[in-house]
Amino acid sequence: MCTNFTPTRNDRWSRETLGVDVSGLNCPQETYPGYAAPIALLDDQARITCQAARFGLIPHWAQDGQAATQIGRKTYNARTETVAEKPSYRTPWRKRQFAIALLDDFFEPSWETGRAVRWRIRREDGQPMGVASIWDRWTDPGTGEIVTTFSMLTVNADGHPVMGRFHRPGDEKRSVVVLEPVQFGAWLKADIRVASELLNAPGAGVLQASEAPTAGQVGVTRVLF
Repeated sequence: MCTNFTPTRNDRWSRETLGVDVSGLNCPQETYPGYAAPIALLDDQARITCQAARFGLIPHWAQDGQAATQIGRKTYNARTETVAEKPSYRTPWRKRQFAIALLDDFFEPSWETGRAVRWRIRREDGQPMGVASIWDRWTDPGTGEIVTTFSMLTVNADGHPVMGRFHRPGDEKRSVVVLEPVQFGAWLKADIRVASELLNAPGAGVLQASEAPTAGQVGVTRVLF
């Protein structure tokens, strides 16, 4: 799972890998559900574009702002096993509204000390990462504002050398889908069959993790996986 991450501001990387610019986007230093982050997606002419979108997918049928906010707090991650079936996700999945969330790292809780301590996960090569996502647009009936939102896709990560070590003992381990840059175009333009084939846990050696405790989380030992 992923509830908290650092949106990338690496313009050079975004230009080289996707031909888009992340500069000028109004995104916070860290993103949580309901906050903005940069995503790459296809426009109406099938060109790759980039925009700030709200983390936590709001389906087009959400009736008002309160309902939209409540839904978005629960839809920041979509399980690949059920994305084609769940009411909030099945329409953007069927319509192939695929996106790539652009981030430097994300955070997960480690319970190896007996209590939750925040850890940072990033690419081993130090580059930003693109996470497979789906997107939708919702129109606020009160203001008429059109809001783009997204959800990161997750896969089972039981036994994964990095992602298998987070969350509470006994809980299923999950991971976001970290795409390689050579897969970016294929993901955005994929049909359902190709998209399904791309939804895998990160390979061995792709990710590393280290502690990144919040204030008050002290006395833990630094470990690299």
